[in-house]
Amino acid sequence: MADFLGMMKQAAQLQSRMQEMQAQLDAIEVEGSAGGGLVAVTLSAKGELKGVRIDAALVKPDEKEILEDLIVAAHADARRKAEAVLQEKMKALTGGLPLPPGLKLF
Repeated sequence: MADFLGMMKQAAQLQSRMQEMQAQLDAIEVEGSAGGGLVAVTLSAKGELKGVRIDAALVKPDEKEILEDLIVAAHADARRKAEAVLQEKMKALTGGLPLPPGLKLF
């Protein structure tokens, strides 16, 4: 029974730390870029798109398709970086608590 109470206490602490981490993830921003920095996107660590920056040299009517592809590539780059930050935070958060593989906490 003591083990169960200990696990419940750890779960409550984990939930509290998860809420704190959620707030931190909203504040953390990562930037992904493509085309040698001509296009950049900024995401929160949760993956929310915060901004897009496009170099003026790319704004040409006949290069619209290239620009769209670069935006997609920059977003993918930022998303990968956001996922890496999230994994790092989760590893630190769940330090001593064994969690089943694939468990989604949020």
